[in-house]
Amino acid sequence: MYSYIINGGRKIEGETYVSGSKNASLPIIAASILNCGITKLYNVPNIHDTQMMFEILKKLGCKVKKNNGKIVIDSSNVTNFEIPNDLMRQMRSSVVIVGAMIRTKQKS
Repeated sequence: MYSYIINGGRKIEGETYVSGSKNASLPIIAASILNCGITKLYNVPNIHDTQMMFEILKKLGCKVKKNNGKIVIDSSNVTNFEIPNDLMRQMRSSVVIVGAMIRTKQKS
């Protein structure tokens, strides 16, 4: 078992940046399809899975813009309801988008 031993008797202080959670971000990104409009997200981690999710949204007809830590997703023109296999295979959690796609297709 590892432990940290701090000697000195001084108060420990400082700042750190906490990035967003992948497990929270992916379902929220998928749910942006249900909005059928503009969704703004902040503190989305810049990792492979979130980038693949943005690519999937683009293939479905969404517009995705990234600017200074802010993600703007416009899902008002979703025209495609098929996710290319190559994108599906790059990320295991792409299944979270299926529920939103089914609901959106029923509305159209």
